[in-house]
Amino acid sequence: MTTVRSPLGLYLAGAYTLLAIYGSLYPFAGWHDSGAAPLAFLGAGWPRYYTLFDLASNVVAYLPLGFLWATALRPALGTWATVPAALLIGVASSLTLEIAQNYLPSRVPSNLDLACNGIGALCGALAGARWGGIMLDGGRLDAMRHHLFRSGAVADAGLLLIWLWLLTQFNPDTLLFGNGSLRGLLGIAAPLPYSADSFTGIEAAIVATETLAIALIVSLLARRTRGELAFAVVGAGLLAKSFAFLLMMSGTAGFAWATPGSLTGLATGLLFWLFASPLHERGRKALAASSLLVATTLVNIAPENPYLANTFQTWDPGQFLNFHGLTRLASNLWPFLALPWLFLMRTAHDRPRY
Repeated sequence: MTTVRSPLGLYLAGAYTLLAIYGSLYPFAGWHDSGAAPLAFLGAGWPRYYTLFDLASNVVAYLPLGFLWATALRPALGTWATVPAALLIGVASSLTLEIAQNYLPSRVPSNLDLACNGIGALCGALAGARWGGIMLDGGRLDAMRHHLFRSGAVADAGLLLIWLWLLTQFNPDTLLFGNGSLRGLLGIAAPLPYSADSFTGIEAAIVATETLAIALIVSLLARRTRGELAFAVVGAGLLAKSFAFLLMMSGTAGFAWATPGSLTGLATGLLFWLFASPLHERGRKALAASSLLVATTLVNIAPENPYLANTFQTWDPGQFLNFHGLTRLASNLWPFLALPWLFLMRTAHDRPRY
């Protein structure tokens, strides 16, 4: 019997590579020719200013890239031939991005960064060659994935969406679960003035509709109705948001997201999800899409959050600039990726019967 390989590994590797590219070039502003030779940084001496954090973060950033590419290429290239291939992808990506940083005033190309990225890609590739098999083609994680969730390319894309949704929660400059804001990208001011009562109501509505949408998407992906999966994903999102606030607040106020509006919305969204769980798949899909549309609309008309605005006056994202850039991108785009996926997702009621 021929084994149909899942494209999930390629999806994850490709998505992580695109996010790494965006994070390395963020904020994409002020492009100009500095006059330096594009490869001059390769022969530069040891940098005068560096920190162990910078070195470690460059290694850690490329660990997943090496691991995911080694895992994705392993079925086609074999266990160990995949290591040089994944390393080549990592080093080529890093070198290309370092060259591009010559033309960004907020970035400084560095041979030390390139070396650290290469080390991270190599370590990740070795780990992927050794342990990546558990993720694909009958490995333990692959078996668990097929036991809990639907099979097929569209379902794999849905799992990637869940992973991206969790990544969006590491963005500290949004309301809880608030994705899809286009105001920053388009330079549009908030259309509604701030007032405490109206802001609390809008915040609650955003959290409720986004919670309902993500819980319904998880239920559509699950093979059977498993409430614990939806609760686990929502709980993981709360942990991610808490971690983001801990970083932003230097280890304090990790529960800054737990405002009256967000807690009310969270409880309301989960309650509506419990009532919606018995619906047939087509009904849950339509409700998920409607909830996403409402949540995204509210995010874009919500007043500015004065609490976050005050916090950002004292927060310097310098050390986390790359990560902050990619989490912001994922947050801005997530609903506009999830909505087309919902239309592509075929339920039992959508399939022709013979």
